[in-house]
Amino acid sequence: MKVIGVRFRVAGKIYFFDPLQFPIKSGDHVIVETARGVEYGTVVGGIREIKDEDINQPLKPVLRIATKEDDQKEAANRLKEKEAFQICLEKIAKHGLEMKLIEAEYTFDNNKVLFYFTADGRIDFRELVKDLASVFKTRIELRQIGVRDETKIIGGIGICGRPLCCHTHLSEFVPVSIKMAKEQNLSLNPTKISGVCGRLMCCLKHEEETYEYLNKKLPNIGDFVTTEDGLKGEVQSVNVLRQLVKVIVDVDDEKEIQEYRVDQLRFKRRHKKEKMDVNDKELKELEKLEKQEKQEGKSKLDDN
Repeated sequence: MKVIGVRFRVAGKIYFFDPLQFPIKSGDHVIVETARGVEYGTVVGGIREIKDEDINQPLKPVLRIATKEDDQKEAANRLKEKEAFQICLEKIAKHGLEMKLIEAEYTFDNNKVLFYFTADGRIDFRELVKDLASVFKTRIELRQIGVRDETKIIGGIGICGRPLCCHTHLSEFVPVSIKMAKEQNLSLNPTKISGVCGRLMCCLKHEEETYEYLNKKLPNIGDFVTTEDGLKGEVQSVNVLRQLVKVIVDVDDEKEIQEYRVDQLRFKRRHKKEKMDVNDKELKELEKLEKQEKQEGKSKLDDN
């Protein structure tokens, strides 16, 4: 079946729609009907064919390619969102609620205004909703999000010096675990493997498969190996990406460290990696981060 992928926010989840007979291409703006009402989205990838079983039926059709009037209305909505954000901030202060407002969002047809916020625990915002509804004269929805979603909206620069993955290209959050950091021989210091959001860095997942594949070819530190020139020694360190191994060998009754390519060594690799050094405090912090990852689960930004 022919479909197009549509996004409703930067690096947001991609939803499929039926392009009908419209000459739609990547980068076009389209008007579609979603669970939230009529929405304005951006086409990613152009028209392509996918299997029927990979589609959540029924597949909704594109209503039209966005016109100049639609573009102007979308731009006007973005300006209205800034005003709505300021009004909501004032109302939150008025009601004395312990919540941090992150973003205000109008649906394209102005049928609803959504306010995203973070807070410690549950917040009783019923009176706030009534107050906002009397101001905007439309449906109001307040949605509590996690710190990862907050960072996805606001953006920033990671420790790598590049814009955050979640804000630029990562459509959906993937589960990240301490095991991934161990596999990549990274320091298990929570401050070094946590992102701007305070959770384990999403990029730990990016290279996990590569490191798993390369690590399978290497001996573990402490393993005993035989070199191609007949020397026996103990592995002192490994360079995973270059596939190089430093080995402590006996040469003329003296111990030397020599470097070999992995294909120059013979060894029987232990199945389990050596446990990395980490103190109890760091371990508890890491386990807490991992638990928070699982609890937050699915992003609450996209519900189209």
